[in-house]
Amino acid sequence: MKFLLDKQNRLFFLSIATACFLLLFFPLVFSSFCRNRFGLLLLRQKQALVSSLLADGVSVEALARALRNADITSEGVDFLEKAGHAQKFDSILLPFLEQAGMQTAVFSLLLLLLPAALLLGASLLYFMRRQRIMEEAIFSVRRYIEGDFSCRLPDNGAGSLYVLFDSVNRLSTALQSRNESLRHAKEFLKDTVSDISHQLKTPLSALHLYAEIMQNEPDRPETVSEFARKSLQSLERMERLINLLLKVMRLDAGSVSFEKKRCVVSELAHASIRDLKTRAMLEHKCLLLQGDLQETVFCDAQWTQEAIANLVKNALDHTREGSTIRISWKRSPAMLRLMVEDDGCGISPEDLPHIFKRFYTGRGPAKSPGIGLGLPLARAILEGQGGLLTVSSAAGQGTCFTLSFLTES
Repeated sequence: MKFLLDKQNRLFFLSIATACFLLLFFPLVFSSFCRNRFGLLLLRQKQALVSSLLADGVSVEALARALRNADITSEGVDFLEKAGHAQKFDSILLPFLEQAGMQTAVFSLLLLLLPAALLLGASLLYFMRRQRIMEEAIFSVRRYIEGDFSCRLPDNGAGSLYVLFDSVNRLSTALQSRNESLRHAKEFLKDTVSDISHQLKTPLSALHLYAEIMQNEPDRPETVSEFARKSLQSLERMERLINLLLKVMRLDAGSVSFEKKRCVVSELAHASIRDLKTRAMLEHKCLLLQGDLQETVFCDAQWTQEAIANLVKNALDHTREGSTIRISWKRSPAMLRLMVEDDGCGISPEDLPHIFKRFYTGRGPAKSPGIGLGLPLARAILEGQGGLLTVSSAAGQGTCFTLSFLTES
């Protein structure tokens, strides 16, 4: 009986039930009407008979005895048959009976017309309302197909139809969200391809130029050596760009499965800066580690090392000669925090909200301009493990990146 939850279904069902009740009540009303009408007809027939007999001189006593008599004799039956009043006779011979029959037919027709009109009117109203609702639904669905999700199906009623409309509305919301996601993905892909083309165009142009110089001056070893070194730098930049881009895309695609385990923080930090010590030494910068040597953290060691290394490289890119880059860590009851601090040029307030955007390199001075993928990659790695990467900085006062790992219970 779930269909009765719908208000229109309830009204339609109530109309049909009322019509059926009236049809069931019809035989009682009809039989009562027929009994009264035929009783009146019989009375009028007797009145006409008595009036005729009195006019012919029949005594009142004889008429009274005849009216009280209930016996049927063969002589009486034969007389009536000769007069045409047999079991099969023409109703014209009894005008009162003809009139009563017509009245009974009219009354029966009127009595049946009421439930029929009620049923027909209720059905017509029900189907008109249903048609209007369906037309609105069709219009809304067509708008959905065209990509316009501003209209909604009516879902403020009860019943299966409104449950269906509510499901369609939810589906349209999901489709709208998916369309928005696809639109943003297309825009991001377009911007990414443009950025990658721009990032690769610079080293490729440089390589082309260096190759032409080395080809035109083969007899000058110093020139060949210098531009060979520059060619290697451009190739290294391209390689780093491609590697970082592949890692970011893997994280975006969800194809990275983080294998978290208990790691010693000091060993993690040492492994992260192993490949950067030579650069720091050549640039006369100090890499300093501070923290409890026995402290541990629950994380994916390889990917976390990648995140820390990117933050340290970013610090090397934005510090002067003689600067100190400090990697420290401490535990609180809820989490372990690992900080990568430097005393470099800092990040301007204009750049700070954008530093985690891909290919954003900022407007501050940098000895070695970055690619703009290291910080987004570091944040994606932390968030993929349920952690958090935050930054605090002020122009000219250095920068501090904080990696927060929740304490495993």
